[in-house]
Amino acid sequence: MLHHEILGEDVKGSIVFLHGIGGTSRYWKSRVLPLAAEYRLILVDLLGYGLSPKPWTRYTVQRHVDELHKVLEEHGTVTLVGHSFGSIIALAYAARYPEQSNDLVLISLPYFGSKTGAMRYFSNSPPADRYVMTNLAFAAFACIMTRYVLRWLLPYVLRDMPVEVVQDLAQHTWRSYTSSVWDGIYRHNLIVDTEKLDAGCRVMLLHGELDTTAPMSGIQQLLTNYPHWQHRILAGGDHHPLLRDTQWCLKSIVSLTEGRLAIR
Repeated sequence: MLHHEILGEDVKGSIVFLHGIGGTSRYWKSRVLPLAAEYRLILVDLLGYGLSPKPWTRYTVQRHVDELHKVLEEHGTVTLVGHSFGSIIALAYAARYPEQSNDLVLISLPYFGSKTGAMRYFSNSPPADRYVMTNLAFAAFACIMTRYVLRWLLPYVLRDMPVEVVQDLAQHTWRSYTSSVWDGIYRHNLIVDTEKLDAGCRVMLLHGELDTTAPMSGIQQLLTNYPHWQHRILAGGDHHPLLRDTQWCLKSIVSLTEGRLAIR
């Protein structure tokens, strides 16, 4: 069973939060806690991350969804909020379990059109991102070095990130990281999931204007096919809108859930 934490009461509904690659449920906890006054919050460590099991396996989107379902199947309908890779899992979950998925909030959704498009994009990134995202052996080596050697230095290097978020960069294995990237981003066809979404599932995209990890061009491409999806851009924001403007993110999430309540 995946490690998860449940906070708050289900007054207005339940919201599930799914972190990105390299993250854990602590990415969300202190920032979304104000919502616990009216919502049940379900904070999950995805398979291979945080305090969840880290088996030697392929970390495909389907495997992530299967493990997540074991946690969520008893919680009824939920709103799914995902960041980066977590938004891919949220989308896939809603496509497979439409009867359980109210709404989707996809923060910094990475979409490149195809494996070739993703490889091409990261091949033109700065050296550090290029090697970690396109070279499997280098990515594995970087994970091992981070976990056993560099973890104590990271808070001093990544000063623009919360301490607990930086600390949790060492809470995964090279296998869970590399397989999530290669099997979950490069080899996964996100469009198949969007086409399976229930017509009643509302989708909101939250994106940083200056996101260089999940480029805005991918979101614009998606919106040509799904113009009814809501889209909000954080001016000057990067790949972490929640960390840069927490209130903006929380207000956006609440506006979607309360919009559904008003319709009812």
